[in-house]
Amino acid sequence: PLGATEPHNLHLPYGTDTFQVEAVGLRACKMATQQGSRVVLLPAIPYGTETNQMKFPLAMNLNPSTLGRVITDLVESLETHGIRKLLLLNGHGGNDLKWLLRELHLKTLVRLFLCSWFKVAADGYSTIFEKKDDHAGEMETSMGLAHFPELVNLDQADAGEVRPTRFEAVNRGWVEITRPWHLLTTNSGSGDPRAATAAKGEAVTQMVCERIASFLVELARSPVDPEFPF
Repeated sequence: PLGATEPHNLHLPYGTDTFQVEAVGLRACKMATQQGSRVVLLPAIPYGTETNQMKFPLAMNLNPSTLGRVITDLVESLETHGIRKLLLLNGHGGNDLKWLLRELHLKTLVRLFLCSWFKVAADGYSTIFEKKDDHAGEMETSMGLAHFPELVNLDQADAGEVRPTRFEAVNRGWVEITRPWHLLTTNSGSGDPRAATAAKGEAVTQMVCERIASFLVELARSPVDPEFPF
């Protein structure tokens, strides 16, 4: 599991991404184990890439190259111990790691897969949540209420409004940038969290974990042969 240490509006803890991905990883692995698969959940990495949130106090940054080096070292450790299949379970939007899979493709015997858990059930969000959000909104707040409610103070939440850039191409998604979050948001939240409930968090968790567990079962059963993964 790959998390982060960063602000999440004014009502969620800095460890939100890590707490969420740990909860998802634990349940998914338990489900896969109950279906007879041999899987191992490693400890979460609690830091991620925060270059665009560094104007907020105590956002803890690992540059992409640094995070890549940490993961590479861990992959080498797993290879030494005979592990040949690994899922990187990402819980932070700033951890863009597809480049690392390409870089390691010819350098390790470990077959790498990457899953950002929050994308797994995106097709079902409209049936669970009232509004779209990006960061510390209804979805993540619902996850907090479901999995670490003692760390959620919803009465302190900012409304999560965001500013458009001056460029229409950026606003439409035709051109990508690294968004400076202190200019994009008021208090690091993108999306109104006030409709969040623990029941919504449990619903999305179950959907996500069922799908990830199904993949883990398939992955565990699949031999690493010359045609893998085809």
